[in-house]
Amino acid sequence: MKSVPAALGLSRTSLRLFRTAVHLVWGCATVAFVFPFCTLITRRALKRRWSRQLVEILGFTLVKRGETPVGLIVSNHISFIDIFVINAIVPTAFVSKNDVLNWPVIGWLSRHTETIFLQRGNRRAAQDTRQLLTAHLLSNGVAAVFPEGTTTAGDTVLPFHAALTQSAIDAGVPVTPVVLRYRERGGSPSNAAAYIDDISLWECIRNIARAENLVVDVRVLPPLDSTMTDRRHLSAQAHRHISNALG
Repeated sequence: MKSVPAALGLSRTSLRLFRTAVHLVWGCATVAFVFPFCTLITRRALKRRWSRQLVEILGFTLVKRGETPVGLIVSNHISFIDIFVINAIVPTAFVSKNDVLNWPVIGWLSRHTETIFLQRGNRRAAQDTRQLLTAHLLSNGVAAVFPEGTTTAGDTVLPFHAALTQSAIDAGVPVTPVVLRYRERGGSPSNAAAYIDDISLWECIRNIARAENLVVDVRVLPPLDSTMTDRRHLSAQAHRHISNALG
């Protein structure tokens, strides 16, 4: 008897893309019809499970080192999948650029899963975002930002924008540096997940689906005390720890 992929005439890449599409639809249905009747704890548990499943469907092996992140998570940024990788470890709210709202399906999911959107080039909007982030940290204890403000190939860490680090200071919570690294199973770095240059979201997803034996390493570094310091020093400290961990 033929396997399901063979019977449908699907390649491994096509099957991954098909399963990803189905999983995204399932996520939307869960958010639309289940979330309104769930507690926050249950919604986050569902978000964590869904994110872990998405990472697996796309072909990644997730490897985590370190303790569960607390407070304000700051991480290097390589791909759109970074959000789901971190959510697979600890379900959290993310600060994201407004552009994500225009992404098909993912934009809608982000809007309804605790995402705090940042409008670029608007100082007043940035201040409002910082206040929202502070309030979230005070009430929920954990949130995440990508302080580089853009993505890289993963081989370097760009300078951090320190503005949102102030939220950790205002809320009195630690800052946890997190290091993301995408590689092949043999250890060689992989650019398959990199969402950089002029690549589109669809092209990035397709590149991931085509790749084999991908591993995403998540290294959680010790939390940094946000008291008795200012946002620039705190941001620089997090940047230094992440850069050193990347080698």
